[in-house]
Amino acid sequence: MSLVFERFFLTLQEGVYIGRLDAGEIRTVVANPQLRLLFGWPDDKASEEVRPFDTDRFVDQQARRTFLEQLKRDGSAIGYSLRLRRVDGSAMWVEVTARAELDAESRGVGDGAASPASAPFRIEAILRDVSERKKLQDQARDLDHELSQAEKLAALGQTMSGVAHELNNPLATILACAERLAGRPLEDETKRDLDAIHNAADRAARIVRNLQTFARKRHTTRTLVDLNQVVKDTLALRAYDQRASNIVILQALAAGLPPVFADPHQIQQVLLNLVVNAEQAMLGSHGRGTLILRSWHDAEREAIVLEVSDDGPGVPETMQPRIFDPFFTTKAVGKGTGLGLAVAYAIAQEHGGRISIVPVTGRGATFVFELPVGGRQIKLPESRPATPLPDVPRGTRALVIEDERALGEAVADALRDDGFDVDRSFDGGDALATLRQRTYDVIICDLKMPTVDGMTLFGRVSAEMPQLARRIVFVTGDVAGTETERFLESSGCRWLPKPFRLRELVRVARETLA
Repeated sequence: MSLVFERFFLTLQEGVYIGRLDAGEIRTVVANPQLRLLFGWPDDKASEEVRPFDTDRFVDQQARRTFLEQLKRDGSAIGYSLRLRRVDGSAMWVEVTARAELDAESRGVGDGAASPASAPFRIEAILRDVSERKKLQDQARDLDHELSQAEKLAALGQTMSGVAHELNNPLATILACAERLAGRPLEDETKRDLDAIHNAADRAARIVRNLQTFARKRHTTRTLVDLNQVVKDTLALRAYDQRASNIVILQALAAGLPPVFADPHQIQQVLLNLVVNAEQAMLGSHGRGTLILRSWHDAEREAIVLEVSDDGPGVPETMQPRIFDPFFTTKAVGKGTGLGLAVAYAIAQEHGGRISIVPVTGRGATFVFELPVGGRQIKLPESRPATPLPDVPRGTRALVIEDERALGEAVADALRDDGFDVDRSFDGGDALATLRQRTYDVIICDLKMPTVDGMTLFGRVSAEMPQLARRIVFVTGDVAGTETERFLESSGCRWLPKPFRLRELVRVARETLA
């Protein structure tokens, strides 16, 4: 039996240490070859000189005292992490499982017996190098911190979106009125004051735009990135949790993908959001799951595509249109902020790509993440050649729907000056009643209004009067990157951000006639 034990001791791929703790000093009895290799001692180093728990081996001396005190007090330490130094001085993380007991010579009773506090202890320990695992844990923690910061920025962006909308409406009114007055014959002093008003409002508008840019902009360091490698690195960070949770990963990553010009940390944020969401959905549904990641090159559209599919409960069809909305979540209260996918969506857009959910019900969830090759824009259908602006025929009708009375009147007057016959509405409900009674060639519509907003109005017009839907031009003080931007993109309508120049709005109105 002793021969078998000796063979096991010598071949075990963990560091094994046996020693004695006497008056604060640890003396080695025996150490196996793996322990020597772990610390960098030569194979022929005598056991008594292999001293992994000496003072000079510890990066933090307080950690040594705490470790030895626990051993003496509890008699054991299981999975205890220590920062130790190798022989060459380099640091490493070591996980120690050890037991300690009074040395056999000190177990006697009577006057000759030593007290437990001062008596020698026998220490038996197994040590393993966990530096790589610790490194991955630190990376995961850093990424969690980055994700948390990104979510905070997203929340700040939503707040700024509301503030910007409230500021853009009065700024649009001031600029429109100033532009209207500037076209009239005025005294020099009045013109000077009007120029000051116009310049100050224009400056305020630039400040608001800078706030909007800050709300959306994230500090990026972009380089040519191998998307497959980012996928592998992301999965490596989740490997331990996935094994512990019975999550099976299947990879079908196409070889030889062209690189994408991107911030690798932000792309990893997107992938982590998708992977972690899938894990939570599968575990919450049936306690295990299979996650499939596929990548390929769509040469026709010059895009790299990554598909992330799980076999969880899926996303209900009614919730799919809102899945990327900030603060919208399908998780239980307290389990999610509803910002992860919103941040992923914003990052994809900032990189000239897109992220979408495949509309599948009851068979898991599939998300598709696309990035342009080499930083180019993903190809969209070619636009038609620009046509000359048409004249405004006599009797051309325009409807201006704007709850800001002064701004609405300024827009209406500018259109009248260009030859339009203009009617006014102050909310979507009133406008719908008007549209049911008469037809219009152009409809200028604010998006945010009381009672019936622009989105609701568009839905009803599309259903009841589809021929009018494409004649709508939206104006909005909302911030791009929100639900507003997605609506405007899907509607296909022309739109202008507030504050705008009246001449620009008139130009867009005339283009709509074509």
